[in-house]
Amino acid sequence: MLNLDTHMLVALVAGQLEPSEAALVLEEPLAISDIVLWELAKLIQLGRLELDIESAAFAEVLARLTVIPISPAIAAISTRLDFKSDPADELIAATSVAEGIPLLTRDRRILKSTIVPLAR
Repeated sequence: MLNLDTHMLVALVAGQLEPSEAALVLEEPLAISDIVLWELAKLIQLGRLELDIESAAFAEVLARLTVIPISPAIAAISTRLDFKSDPADELIAATSVAEGIPLLTRDRRILKSTIVPLAR
């Protein structure tokens, strides 16, 4: 299983994955932290993303994903990571740590982490 951060989910929906990312996505079941849904809604609200998260097409994408809720363990781990970022990114990374699921991300801060399991 792979955990996708918000930008990787957007790239997947938009068909903009790099070849190496696409190869990983095709091989594994996919998951997202539930905060990704909120982050998408905020990006749309701020005019930084055009996507209809209430559309049938997005519902089809979402149906192929496991949505992982924020648990007390994920919340606690998010405060002990070896990088600082916005709270959503920290929760997404903490989800990978808590669940033991590699994270697929392009975020440079997260990619430097020695704690977060990363998809390679």
